[in-house]
Amino acid sequence: MKRRSITASIRGGVLVGALALSSMAIGSGPAQAQTSYQRGPNPTTASLNASAGPFAVSTSSITGASGFGGGTVYYPTDTSQGTFGGVVITPGFTATSGTYAGLARRVASHGFVVAAINTNSTLDQPDSRGAQMLRALDWLAGSSPTAVRSRLDSSRMAAAGHSMGGGGTLRAANDRPSLQAAVALQPWHSSKSWTGVRVPTMIIGAENDSIASVSSHSEPFYNSMSNAPEKAYVELNGESHMAAATNPADQARAMVAWLKRYVDDDTRYDAFTCPPPSSSDYSEWRNTCPNSGGGGGTPPTTTPPVEECEWWEWWCTDSNALRGFLGIG
Repeated sequence: MKRRSITASIRGGVLVGALALSSMAIGSGPAQAQTSYQRGPNPTTASLNASAGPFAVSTSSITGASGFGGGTVYYPTDTSQGTFGGVVITPGFTATSGTYAGLARRVASHGFVVAAINTNSTLDQPDSRGAQMLRALDWLAGSSPTAVRSRLDSSRMAAAGHSMGGGGTLRAANDRPSLQAAVALQPWHSSKSWTGVRVPTMIIGAENDSIASVSSHSEPFYNSMSNAPEKAYVELNGESHMAAATNPADQARAMVAWLKRYVDDDTRYDAFTCPPPSSSDYSEWRNTCPNSGGGGGTPPTTTPPVEECEWWEWWCTDSNALRGFLGIG
């Protein structure tokens, strides 16, 4: 999906004319209109705080999958509103998919196909969990049962996880910039630098987390993500490390709003993330507003590597076309 307009970034009649001519020579550039995949009624604080969203949910067990440990898919039964974005939720150290059944069902009920997965071993480290998460996303897109796959838009995928699964989420976002969003819940990882993340990423920490303390994990992760096109750090007031498992409304409200905004491009959810909500549920909330006012993040000053062109696709495509046309390489 295209989230930036080249005409908003390169000004001046000469350059615009050059771009037009270069497009005629090498083909059309990316679409400039933002596409929205709105699903469900207009959101309210009450609807996001509710234990379930507007969609009824069915489940399907994951069997015979390769590269991760199975799990359960939660998906909307509705077929009248088109397909839905996909989310993989990865567990923390020693945990299993069942630990997050409430969270997975809750997210699915807002219009997502959600795979809560098991890892190959409950002792797997974050980077392994991230790799398994990517395999699960690929399974969801290519090998899941027809009832699941027919409801999935595989071009709109997101990663989420808790604790070491949250650390795995950062690794998955780092390694696959085509993801539409990532949400790391009380994340733990030994690496504190995530400058390679080019995916809109929300980190949800817990104020009283004694396992992955926000000062040692969530906050350094957030501060390091200098190349994320959008990012947010949310701190749950009074919550502990197991907030992802207990599934409190304040966490779900932030997570669902982020996924709806970036997986669905649904600007109705801007009001719940930008500016940050004023609520005693959150001891802290930082982000890179604005979300829909042209988007956040800073375009690179040089053309990114090909594998990182998903988010800055207009730059990679149009910048290269312009340079070729002008013969400046």
